[in-house]
Amino acid sequence: MTLPFDGAISAFFENDAPKDIRHAIRRADKDEILSNSYPYSEEMKKKAYEKEMEKLQIELVKMQSWAKATGQRIVMVFEGRDAAGKGGTIKRFRENLNPRGARVVALSKPSDTEATQWYFQRYIDHLPAAGEIVFYDRSWYNRGVVEPVFGFCTNEQREHFFAQTPDFEKMLVEEGIRLFKFWLNVGRAEQLRRFLDRESDPLKQWKLSWIDAEGLKKWDAYSAAIQETLSRTHTSEAPWTVIRSDDKKRARLAAIRHVLSHLDYDNKTAKALGAPDTQIAGGPELWDG
Repeated sequence: MTLPFDGAISAFFENDAPKDIRHAIRRADKDEILSNSYPYSEEMKKKAYEKEMEKLQIELVKMQSWAKATGQRIVMVFEGRDAAGKGGTIKRFRENLNPRGARVVALSKPSDTEATQWYFQRYIDHLPAAGEIVFYDRSWYNRGVVEPVFGFCTNEQREHFFAQTPDFEKMLVEEGIRLFKFWLNVGRAEQLRRFLDRESDPLKQWKLSWIDAEGLKKWDAYSAAIQETLSRTHTSEAPWTVIRSDDKKRARLAAIRHVLSHLDYDNKTAKALGAPDTQIAGGPELWDG
């Protein structure tokens, strides 16, 4: 089988990954959590996960009905390292919602025309109308993390971004948009394990990109950019919620639970939401680089 990017991910694992990362991946059982700092040693059991998720799905349908009836505009921004679980979490949010009122925005790199526009302009074009829920699978925060790590923007452009972002998001909130910002945080060993799985699976290889392969070598640069981004754009109007996503099941439940608990939709069943797991979801202090 031909591996994407000439097997760059396997080559990194064998030749360049830190020894403790290689050891953790090789010795781990399927359901074992690789990060020593993660609060659980194993993934959540499937049966318990499905039971909780079913309740939350019913609440999500109620929430969308309320949003449509009252004209709410809801934006969810999903950021995180590659393979942190952004797409899978968005999928679980949407799987029982009416797709006409719950859409995903996943923009490719700017066109030549877009590159000459105000940086936020192409994201503004996709903001929700009344009754809509919009999920940004990556967002304007590319300029905070990915672009500087790969040299796609100048220091001046990034500083301009940081100067404008708090006011930009404050305007969205003051306009009445309900804004949720998620940073999905995955440990280094777990990220590499997921990349290796994608590389060897023909049905998942499409998820990999050159950025993914090259980004493995830039863990520390990513960490520095993430830490600065979280600290400079965490505001009272638009706070970050960090989700520890080494266990995808717990991460999905935590993200959905967070949104539902912060919206006062009709016929809410508080018991169905359950208690938040503060070891999995919290503010930037929960981020573990």
